[in-house]
Amino acid sequence: MEKKAIGLTILLIAVIAVTLALAGGGFYMFKQEQKKNFDLNDKLDEISTKQRITETKLKESEKFIADLQQKLMDAKSQMDNLSAGLQQEKAARQEATAKLELLRTDLEQQKTLRADLEKKFTQAQEDVRKTQAQLSDLQSQKETLESKVNDLETKTQGVELGKIVVGPEVSVPVAQGLEGKVLVVNKDYNFAVISLGSKDGVGLGDAFEIYHNNKYIGDVRIEKVHDSMAAAGFVNTDIKNKVSEGDKVTQKVK
Repeated sequence: MEKKAIGLTILLIAVIAVTLALAGGGFYMFKQEQKKNFDLNDKLDEISTKQRITETKLKESEKFIADLQQKLMDAKSQMDNLSAGLQQEKAARQEATAKLELLRTDLEQQKTLRADLEKKFTQAQEDVRKTQAQLSDLQSQKETLESKVNDLETKTQGVELGKIVVGPEVSVPVAQGLEGKVLVVNKDYNFAVISLGSKDGVGLGDAFEIYHNNKYIGDVRIEKVHDSMAAAGFVNTDIKNKVSEGDKVTQKVK
């Protein structure tokens, strides 16, 4: 009986030892699992924290992206405005270039016109100078001619007065077929001075024939009458190159 009791005791002790061992192992495993759970909870909390941080960063990123998109839209709008302004500036520059080219062309034309006007002005000055010289020469010729006319009137006045005596109530008869000579020839003014005047019965409009070396060369018509001489214009301007001082003049009979 004692051996059986000892065996049961040993068996019980063994069972208890095994139970204790199993309980110790279970407790150890429980502790290990509990530790793992704690670690998992810590990791879960860490992951949750990281997730919240990530979500916060994601929201910040979304906001940043939205801001970037808004800035991009604003930049695009500014670029469109700048592009439109650039197009306007380009068009304005082209218009300014066209106007500048037109002004340059007008300037060249003005320069050409000015040069032409200066040339014409210089030519006009030269023509004026020549005309003044011609006028001066003609004035000199006129003065010389008037001097000759006065001299001729002075020389012929006494002789003519001796030929015709006019009473208070006696008119001077109109002479027909008068003959005289050419005293002066003025080719510039197309007239000649003849040796017959109002005392000889010569009147305005009277016609005279001119003979050079007894050869008929043309007619003259009285335009101005003095006492003893008259100025007669050439009926044909070709006569002035043929007539000479001393040529005979004969009045045409009316």
